[in-house]
Amino acid sequence: MEPTEAAHAVVKELHPDARAAFLCGSVITDRRTATSDLDVVILLDGEPAPYRLSVHRHGWPVEIFVHTEASWHAFIEREVPTRSSPLMWMCAGGTLLFDTGGVGARIKARAESLVAAGPPPTPVEEIESRRYALTDLLDDLAGCTDPGELLFICADIANRTAELALAVHNSWNGGGKWLARRLDEDEAAPGLSTRLHDTVRQALEGRTAPLAAAVDEVLDQAGGRLWAGYRRSGTP
Repeated sequence: MEPTEAAHAVVKELHPDARAAFLCGSVITDRRTATSDLDVVILLDGEPAPYRLSVHRHGWPVEIFVHTEASWHAFIEREVPTRSSPLMWMCAGGTLLFDTGGVGARIKARAESLVAAGPPPTPVEEIESRRYALTDLLDDLAGCTDPGELLFICADIANRTAELALAVHNSWNGGGKWLARRLDEDEAAPGLSTRLHDTVRQALEGRTAPLAAAVDEVLDQAGGRLWAGYRRSGTP
């Protein structure tokens, strides 16, 4: 089955009384790959929502996200302050499969407006924590002689550098492949994703200076390296 046909069939089988449903994710874009799954958001009137389910149906791996209108808004209210909301992005960019009573249109409009408005400002404390973590990792990178440790240091550096760049520019964050996509979309960090890819590869071959230089450029936008004097209060 084609993605849209399969998504319709899954919704009909699991929740024939659904009020609305979206087909989301890479499968409806030019980023679709041989292993892309179907991300399906389903809106119900009540129970058993909210829940998440992973299944194989009609030749597809399917990730199902079931919500009521109220639970959708509750999840979004928790996610948006973290500047990373997969559910918001799914509904903002997803295809509305069907809509009863306009709930799907309302959800999509809200998601699109949140994406356009951008995330809330990054707290100063978070920027400082990110600077500290990267500074510490750069020290580890400079002193590392173990190839196994180097792999994980470089991977951590790449992730944290991307996250700091997005945080400094008050851009939406993401996880996994979506972190790379958010970085590619960030007009304030042109070419950073490619540069991190190239310099990590060089670091794994023993040339760590280019990676450190790329990280320092991002750190400089946030106030530079931070280690001595860094302090964070504990919480009860």
